[in-house]
Amino acid sequence: MTGLKLFIGNRNYSSWSLRGWLALKASGLAFDEEVIPLDMPTTREAILRVSPSGLVPAIRHGEVTVWDSLAIIEYLAETCPDAGFWPANARTRPLARAISMEMHAGFRALRAQMPMNVRGRFPGVRPDVDARADIDRITEIWRDCIHRRGDSAGDFLFGAFCAADMMYAPVVSRFVTYDVQLDATSAAYRDAVWDNGMMREWREAAEDEPWVIDRFEFG
Repeated sequence: MTGLKLFIGNRNYSSWSLRGWLALKASGLAFDEEVIPLDMPTTREAILRVSPSGLVPAIRHGEVTVWDSLAIIEYLAETCPDAGFWPANARTRPLARAISMEMHAGFRALRAQMPMNVRGRFPGVRPDVDARADIDRITEIWRDCIHRRGDSAGDFLFGAFCAADMMYAPVVSRFVTYDVQLDATSAAYRDAVWDNGMMREWREAAEDEPWVIDRFEFG
């Protein structure tokens, strides 16, 4: 595959961009990337030139444009069928898709109250009852998947790192940023994702970004 380019927002703040970027990295394909700084007067115009929704991430591959993180994952899963985006087990695969869709569509209170800020550490921000319910549901999902997985299959939700882990990776970042207290099983999963090599690469790049969006800073 040639001519593949990914457009993302600031690594520090753009949770959806993280998902799309992880998908490209996991695919093993070579790609170029362009960061479009968010929350600036030129942001919307710049994004609309590459994404008809006015949102990132988006990829261009020749004449094909794909926007939305989950659509990018599915496009790459079809393009790279050996990359292991979804579990090989036919009984497990629907569960991985279902929890990914649930992440895609839900958890709005958590998103609003605890925006992703990779560099930030804000332990004093506490979730209200709705955000707490989101956290409880997410950790319930994690524990259920890990229980089904068993102890010997790997460190991630379905063993090997897959699309479901990509979808929950920004939540892991939020839990670190806001020092969300977790049960032992969920904390071990959080640490496995946070210490993954791709996540470390993203975090290091976020640390080097010059942009600051004040409304996402609580310090």
